[in-house]
Amino acid sequence: MGYDFSFYMPVNILGGKNALEKNKNIFSSLGQRCLVVTGKSSAEKSGALGDIKKIFDELGIEYEIFNKITENPLTTDCLAGGKAARDMKADFVVGIGGGSPLDAAKAVCVYAANPHIVDDGIYTQSVVHTPLPLVLIGTTAGTGSEVSGVSVLTRTNGRKQSVSGKNYYAEYAVADSKYTYSVPYNTTVSTALDALCHAVESMFSPRADFLSQRFSLMSSKMLFPIIEKMIKENVLPDEAERDTLYNASLYAGFALNKGGTGFPHGMGYALTEDYNVPHGKACAVFLPAYLQEAKKANPSLYNSLFREMGTDFNSLKALIEKFCTFDFSVSEDKAREYEKRWETLKNFKNSPTDFNNHDAYDLIKHIF
Repeated sequence: MGYDFSFYMPVNILGGKNALEKNKNIFSSLGQRCLVVTGKSSAEKSGALGDIKKIFDELGIEYEIFNKITENPLTTDCLAGGKAARDMKADFVVGIGGGSPLDAAKAVCVYAANPHIVDDGIYTQSVVHTPLPLVLIGTTAGTGSEVSGVSVLTRTNGRKQSVSGKNYYAEYAVADSKYTYSVPYNTTVSTALDALCHAVESMFSPRADFLSQRFSLMSSKMLFPIIEKMIKENVLPDEAERDTLYNASLYAGFALNKGGTGFPHGMGYALTEDYNVPHGKACAVFLPAYLQEAKKANPSLYNSLFREMGTDFNSLKALIEKFCTFDFSVSEDKAREYEKRWETLKNFKNSPTDFNNHDAYDLIKHIF
């Protein structure tokens, strides 16, 4: 039996323990000057920043650290990073961190090579010049940004929005799960839930195909038992489980790269913007509703998902509700504001049914 699928993955993924040291020759091939894009502390705490500094010193590569990236990176900060890269005449960029620094590093490469693009112009203006080469080193098991051509940034008006395409892929992703070992409990669970959302949302996307759905199923099967253990027992994963979570997040990234995300991500952005809810948690709270829609659209695939995860809908829903607790409510005015804002939300069209902004209003009112 044949299956139709297409798969585009231009990132050269170098994975395994000590992958950075084993593959250090890639940096000399990219040039002699590098801007390293990070957040304030995670790159250093993980050990990845120290390792890259050591390698650059050994190879004689000049570098500067741009550590001004915050959660939900601002287009203005990425623009500043692009200017810093130009000022130092960087040959390439290295991004180290979770989803925010990695997404930001992608944008920095675009801004650096295209000085005509400023601030939110990254969403509307053409990328005329090829972005600087990029190497990404992940320090969380969640976003899969290392392997996707998507960058989620925050506009000058405070709204999150993604930009994607061939200009937003890294040249190399160095994938070593040891850099995730220092991540604290809440972030570990939230990022793992983000990876699960990537796997599940992309699985039922109209853009998904046979191959991307296989990645989704494989990722979900790996993620769920560890997520269940973390939430039920309130424990951090051991190193072997960290390795599994990280690999699963990459597989979810492969699926995401094809299928994209559905309404949990689109709606989750609002919770992050207005209530500072961590991204993974903000998306996961809407995942049970998404799964109910998925069951209507493709009950066979829905059953396959739960069979692979070794659980059922009610158990998954209870687990998410246990972790996704909130100390705020959404007012009627705010819910109506979201309903209006979401009239043109692309994530609804990338969901398995005709779920729309009015349904989203009802869901917000039900949960909050």
